[in-house]
Amino acid sequence: MFLSRALRSSCRSLHTVTLFPGDGIGPQISESVKKIFEAAEVPIQWEERQVYPILEPNGKTRIPEDAVESIFKNKIGLKGPMRTAIGKGHVSLNLTIRRTFGLYANVRPAKSIPGVITPYSKQGVDVVIMRENTEGEYSGIEHQVVPGVVQSVKLITREASKNVAEYAFQYAQDHGRKNIVALHKANIMKMSDGMFLEQCREVSAKFPEVNYREMYLDSACLKIVSDPSQFDVMLMPNLYGDIFSDLTAGLIGGLGLAPSGNMGKDGIAIYEAVHGTADDLVEANKGNPTALLMSALMMLRHMGLKPQADKIEAAVLETLTERKIVTGDIGGTATNPEYADEICRKIRG
Repeated sequence: MFLSRALRSSCRSLHTVTLFPGDGIGPQISESVKKIFEAAEVPIQWEERQVYPILEPNGKTRIPEDAVESIFKNKIGLKGPMRTAIGKGHVSLNLTIRRTFGLYANVRPAKSIPGVITPYSKQGVDVVIMRENTEGEYSGIEHQVVPGVVQSVKLITREASKNVAEYAFQYAQDHGRKNIVALHKANIMKMSDGMFLEQCREVSAKFPEVNYREMYLDSACLKIVSDPSQFDVMLMPNLYGDIFSDLTAGLIGGLGLAPSGNMGKDGIAIYEAVHGTADDLVEANKGNPTALLMSALMMLRHMGLKPQADKIEAAVLETLTERKIVTGDIGGTATNPEYADEICRKIRG
């Protein structure tokens, strides 16, 4: 368990947060986040748990019980990237975690960052992707019909669609965002995407102050790369959200800068870096901790620790704007610890 030295004498005011460091660069960038939080005297103590797949006799995958208990106790978690085998092996750990804790809504803001130059820097990007997080094509229901023919089931339920729609509209209202567009392919998948849209429409009627419209997914892909300013909050089923949120991350500079939060029932929330484990960067410790750090700032604001989040964010933006000590993926040569140390220096003044 990690505890800021400056805060050891005031444990009663501390918030306990579960930390899943993850794989690859995960433990290294997690250390940077802890170091930066200590520099900013964030009143948090970390309860670190290792997560790995446990295959049950019935073929289902679960995670260690101490990790499950920690999240249910603390309600808040921060998660590094986790490795998943491609085309074989256990069910994705990300999917297992979402199912275990009922994380029905994935929130992925994409906002232009000063100092990170992209083709969209001048006009700016400021959108939020709201992704249903538990079903759709990612339900994991697949089987071989006959050799050479595999069937994968897209599962859409009224409850899950309603949950993410309600969260999206409440988020828009709470954050002063006036427009929501639901992305779909109901012209082809009339029953599944059709049910998703039905729930979006029903929920939208309860939020008359938020403008609601619908758009084909492929049309939205074309329009957002042409002019991102025409979008605000974008609501969609699971697979579409996974792909589209990576697209919007590309508009602001890449997955190394993109924060993410997963919201569940009973107040549970897990924030994460959505990039991969980047194993090739581990030996030199050159991973970029920004995505995990920005996700952690989303977490702080969710916890009511906005002053601390604002202080850290100001130091991050100043470091990125100067472009003197930044990691390789955004045009620099710094290692992960060097970048984190620079942010800490700016926090301390």
